Amino acid sequence: MGKIIAIANQKGGVGKTTTSVNLAASLGVLEQKILLIDADPQANASSGLGIDIEEITAGTYQLLEHTISVKEAIVKTNSPNVDIIPAHIDLVAIEIELVDKEEREYMLKKALKDIKEEYDYILIDCAPSLGLITLNSLVAADAVIIPIQCEYFALEGLGKLLNTIKGVQKIHNKALDIEGLLLTMYDSRLRLSNQVVDEVKKHFDNMVFKTIIQRNVRLSEAPSYGESIIKYDATSRGAENYINLANEILKRNK
Repeated sequence: MGKIIAIANQKGGVGKTTTSVNLAASLGVLEQKILLIDADPQANASSGLGIDIEEITAGTYQLLEHTISVKEAIVKTNSPNVDIIPAHIDLVAIEIELVDKEEREYMLKKALKDIKEEYDYILIDCAPSLGLITLNSLVAADAVIIPIQCEYFALEGLGKLLNTIKGVQKIHNKALDIEGLLLTMYDSRLRLSNQVVDEVKKHFDNMVFKTIIQRNVRLSEAPSYGESIIKYDATSRGAENYINLANEILKRNK
């Protein structure tokens, strides 16, 4: 199988890393073999799965530099069936280092080709920018999930991201598909949240996942313990939301 899904939005704070970590963990408990790639220099997906980022000597940076093989970069996590290629703050330098390399947009795609078939899903947690690392992620991916927070500026910048995806489809990766738009940080008590849901559904219709990720205290607590929501509190609403999302993705990809 081996489907590669990038989780991308150049806006920060929309729930990209929360989705990457918890979707990986949810697919893992549903007996899928998952590799999560942390392609964000903030390395929150790595620490969110219990990895000590200070001790990282092999990760996304070295992989994009092609100084190590993909197998050397993979680390087991405390989540069932989930491996990770961790990140470190030094990943920030890769944009400058790759700039004059040939085929610089294809570094990640080339690095992953040897292991693509060893996993059911490979998820990439993208940086909140449309720079070279995110471009590498979109070129390597089969599909992209776009998290959109249910807040006032939700649709701002979405056009820019969709144009970037179109550009990647045209030049680098004709097969890139949009897996879906995921509404996050939903609060049913707020009229604004409901307005954003209606607006996104009106514009994008069946591109929007049925599952909506609700605001949930347990969900925001889990990363500080280095655990996914599934491990931290499997009975919470956050865990239920992400299991529903994982099931929806599995159903779409049957």
